[in-house]
Amino acid sequence: MQKTLQRLFIAFLMLALPTAQVQAQSILRDAETEAFLRHISEPIFLAAGLTPSSVKIYLIGDKSLNAFVTGGQNIFIHSGLIMASDDVNQLLGVIAHETGHIAGGHLSRRGEGTTAASNMSILSMVLGAAAILAGGTDAGMGIFMAGQTVAQRQYLAYSRVQESTSDQAGALYLRKAGISGQGLVQFFNRLRNQEILAQVRQDPYVRTHPLNRQRILALENAVTTSPYYKTPPNPEDNEVFNRIKAKLYGYLEGPVQTLRKYPVSDTSVAARYARVYAYHKDLEWDLALQESDALLAIEPNNPYFYEIKGQILFENGKVLDALPVLEKAIKFAPHETLVATAFGQALVSLEDKQRMMQAIPILEDAVRRDSSNSFAWFNLAKAYSWTGDDAKASLATAERFFAIGNPIQSMVHARRAVDMLKPGTAEWLRAQDILFVSERSAARYKKQHKRRRRATDKNTGGFQSSRGFDRSLTQTSQQKYRYQHPGRGH
Repeated sequence: MQKTLQRLFIAFLMLALPTAQVQAQSILRDAETEAFLRHISEPIFLAAGLTPSSVKIYLIGDKSLNAFVTGGQNIFIHSGLIMASDDVNQLLGVIAHETGHIAGGHLSRRGEGTTAASNMSILSMVLGAAAILAGGTDAGMGIFMAGQTVAQRQYLAYSRVQESTSDQAGALYLRKAGISGQGLVQFFNRLRNQEILAQVRQDPYVRTHPLNRQRILALENAVTTSPYYKTPPNPEDNEVFNRIKAKLYGYLEGPVQTLRKYPVSDTSVAARYARVYAYHKDLEWDLALQESDALLAIEPNNPYFYEIKGQILFENGKVLDALPVLEKAIKFAPHETLVATAFGQALVSLEDKQRMMQAIPILEDAVRRDSSNSFAWFNLAKAYSWTGDDAKASLATAERFFAIGNPIQSMVHARRAVDMLKPGTAEWLRAQDILFVSERSAARYKKQHKRRRRATDKNTGGFQSSRGFDRSLTQTSQQKYRYQHPGRGH
C-alpha cells in the first residue's frame, strides 16, 4: 500500500509541475475577420511604437472569454471574447491592454516573477514528498498544498504589477489613437464579479488578469481624463464588428440557437449574415443562398458576401456555378489570400489539367503572401502533381507540413524535393532549408519524447497518466470558418 501511494504521489508531482504542454486549439481563419482586426488595431500598434505588420492577431475557436500574448509579437483572442463584447470599443480596449504587454516586454521579463514562486513550489513538493514517504500522507499533502498556494500568490503578485502597467499603457495608446477607453473599463467591470466564483467557473481571462476594484479604479482614472472618453465607437467599424460577431455566432452555435438570436424578422445585415451560416450548417442550401443574395443586393461590391455564396455553391456540389462567384470575390479583394485560396480550391477540385494550370498562379501568389496557409499549399501540391511537376509537388507538401509544425513529414517531403530539384535553384535552396530545420526539430522531438518516456516509466513504475506526454507537442489545428462546412473537410 505504501509503495502504491509513493508511485501515485510521484505521478501527481509530475503532473503538478509546470510543463510546456500545449492543448490542441483551433485557429479560425477568415479573410474578413483578419482584415478587420488588422484595420482596427493598426492605430493602437502605431501609438505603442510597434510596426503593425510585425504584430500578428490570431482568433482561437473557444467560447470562453480570454486573450493573451505569447512569444514574439503575437496576440491570441478567443472567439468567446468577441461574442461577449457589446461593441468594437470593448474589443479595442482588450487589444490595447494586450499590446501593453508586448510593448512592455513582459513576456521576456516574466522569469523575474516566476523564480521565487518556482523555488517555493519546488521546496513544498520536496518537503511534502519526504513527509509522505516517511508515512505521513496527510501531513505531506498539507505541506504540498500550502506551498503551492504561497507560490501562486507570489507569482500573481508579480503578475498584478504587469497587469496594472499594461492597463495604463493601454489607456495611453487608446488616447493617442483617439479612441475612448470606456469600453475597456466596461469589459473589466463585467468580468470583475467572476472573481468571487469558484475557479472552475471563471473565464480564463479572469484567472490570468486579476481584476480587483483598486486596479479598475486606477484604470478609470486614466481613461476618464482622456478627451475622447465620451466618444462613441466608430459607426463603420462597429457595423463590421457586429457582422463579424454574427457570423462567428452562426458558425460556432447550432442553427436553432442562431435562429433564435437572429430571427427571420431581423433584416439587418448582421442577422442575415448569421442566418447564412445557420442555414449552411443545417444543409438548407436554398435558404442560405437566399440570404446571401439578399446581402449582395444590399452591397453588390462586398467580396466577403461573394465568398460565402461561392462556398455554399461549392459545398453543394455546384462547383462550376461557384467559380464566377468566387472570381468576383477576388476582383473586389485582390490581396486577400484566403479568398484566393477558396477560388484555387474550387479549381483544383474539378481535377482537370486546364483548371489545375489556372489554379497554380493563383495559389502561388496566395502562399507567397501567406506562407503559413497550409490549405493553399495542399491544393498547390495537388495542382503541381496533376500537371506532372512532382518536384514542386514534393516541395509544396513539405511547405504544408512545415507550416503546421509536423517536422517528420516535412523532412520526408523536403528530402524528396532536394533529390528531384535542380541544385542551386531557389526551390532547391528552400527545400534544403526546410530539410535542415525539420531534421533538427524531428531529432529534438524524438529525444525529448524518449527522455520523458524513460523518466515516466522510472519514476512511476510504469504508472501512466491519462494525460500523457505525447500531447506536449500537439499542433494547433486551423479551421477556416469562412468556407469550410463543419464536419465536411476537403
